Parts: sequence; structure tokens; C-alpha cells
Amino acid sequence: MSCFLCKGTLRKQTTNFMTDIDNCFIIIKNVPSLVCSQCGEISYTDDVAAKLERIVKAVRQAVSEVAIVNFQDSVA
Repeated sequence: MSCFLCKGTLRKQTTNFMTDIDNCFIIIKNVPSLVCSQCGEISYTDDVAAKLERIVKAVRQAVSEVAIVNFQDSVA
């Protein structure tokens, strides 16, 4: 697979996903990712992206300011 930005080689790695929704900061650790060896762009498979969306939605409903969760431990 190649990077959609620079066409570099993608490597499987775990990364952290961070988002800020309505002043609620959510950090999801150990996310399976595809990282470009040339430019560092991070992308996700469709399954991982869908799970990230479910985790963010569940955490946002339960937390008002800051949340740190582990991708592998979440049930979303």
C-alpha cells in the first residue's frame, strides 16, 4: 500500500489518536495504524476508523472534559 499524499510506503504501527470535540479532549492509545515511512502521514483501515468513531461517540457521551482510553481495551 502507498501513501495517498506522497506515494511513500505504509508501515503497520500503533499510534495515538487525539481529537477535540466541543472542548472535550479524547486520546485513544495503541491504535493500529498505517504510517508513511516517507512523510509520516497516519491512516487507518475502514474497520479501525469505524471503531474509532464508536469509541469517540461513547466517550463523548460519558465524559465532559478529558478522556484517555486504550484502543484494545475498548468494547465499542
